[in-house]
Amino acid sequence: MNPHIWRIGLTGGIGSGKSTVASMLAALGAAVIDADAISRSVTASGGRAIAPIAVQFGTAMIGADGAMDRQAMRERVFSDPVARQQLEAIIHPLVGTITREQTEAAIARGAHCLVFDVPLLVESGKRWRSQVDRVWVVDCEPDRQRERVIARSGLAAEEIDRIIARQASRAQRLGCADLVVFNQDLPLPELEREVTEMARQFGL
Repeated sequence: MNPHIWRIGLTGGIGSGKSTVASMLAALGAAVIDADAISRSVTASGGRAIAPIAVQFGTAMIGADGAMDRQAMRERVFSDPVARQQLEAIIHPLVGTITREQTEAAIARGAHCLVFDVPLLVESGKRWRSQVDRVWVVDCEPDRQRERVIARSGLAAEEIDRIIARQASRAQRLGCADLVVFNQDLPLPELEREVTEMARQFGL
């Protein structure tokens, strides 16, 4: 009989430490499928979304390096909900296709635990919830999110607040969680110990 393949949906607000937890799970043997990385790849130079973005938004949204101008597009979609929907209509199907390709490849390699790193898992409603066995939420307080994002990106506090406001609320994420990693002030070794302990029930 084939062993059960665990499918974990991993999510958390910007600055929560979700990517750090994903890296820890990968080190434990999980196959991590990163929706954000896939999204960046399709908007990079030569990416699958570049041609349709140029058609929909014009070549002004494509930088000299051939990639989507992320800052210009960020400003466009923050001020124009229709533009956001148009961009999502281009990117989301491509991300879905590549996610399926990576999932099939991981299973073919013998992976028994798949971690889908999805920043907007809760915002997607039932679509992702129905595709995973468990939802892990990496959680911390909003002030800590801002501190971390400012430290790593240099974005202005106002822009970070706009990003946070467009994401699901902390309460909404926690309401969807099967497991919570509270990453407020955990030193890295303690976070790693907690993740390792939680991962054991998934065969890692």
